[in-house]
Amino acid sequence: MSEEKVLIVDDEKEIRELIRDYLNVEGFKVELASDGKEAVEKFETNSFDIVILDIMLPKIDGMEILKIIRSKSNIPVMMLSAKKSDVDKVLGLGLGADDYITKPFSPKELVARIKAQLRRYKEFSNSQFNKNILEFKDLKIDLAGYNVYLEDEKIQMSAKEFEILKYLALNPERVYSREQIFNQIWGFNEYGDINTVTVHIRKIREKIEENSSNPEYIETVWGVGYKFVGERR
Repeated sequence: MSEEKVLIVDDEKEIRELIRDYLNVEGFKVELASDGKEAVEKFETNSFDIVILDIMLPKIDGMEILKIIRSKSNIPVMMLSAKKSDVDKVLGLGLGADDYITKPFSPKELVARIKAQLRRYKEFSNSQFNKNILEFKDLKIDLAGYNVYLEDEKIQMSAKEFEILKYLALNPERVYSREQIFNQIWGFNEYGDINTVTVHIRKIREKIEENSSNPEYIETVWGVGYKFVGERR
């Protein structure tokens, strides 16, 4: 049985309680929030392992809440929405969401995907490389702490952004296709748009590159994919 703590944010009472009931059966501890303001207050005063976040919310919308979470934490965030627009999907993932599911959805599928996100997050956090710190020029990647530093200044990254950077940095000079990166980070059985890899790479570059249009660390190999360059210190 799980003991992870989940924050469910949705303005529809039936959906909140339905997800809560399914998660309670699996042993999760669940907190509920019906609007954006309540969600932010609970996030800032509690410790959660994952957040299930609706996009359309009163007071503060889901995208703004996601930004707040990502400024302070790398925990997995799954977005819920009645919209099936790819724009919402890419935007949500680009802001640092780890998964996205549209309404109506299967509660059992949602629970399975929550478990998958938590399992993947733990695997990266507890990997064999955790005791190492990778250093490249002015860039330092703390694999144990899930932290990135540029010129000793901490850089905020989402969990997926960190995992992509870690994956590439652990295999410098090796070229990976978008398909390989997506399958490694999101998993073969995950639903999603492969273009989210491009969005995440752009976000990473904006955070660690002096000139993101002429990257120093993550190069594009046209027609193939991406590779991390630089000698480890």
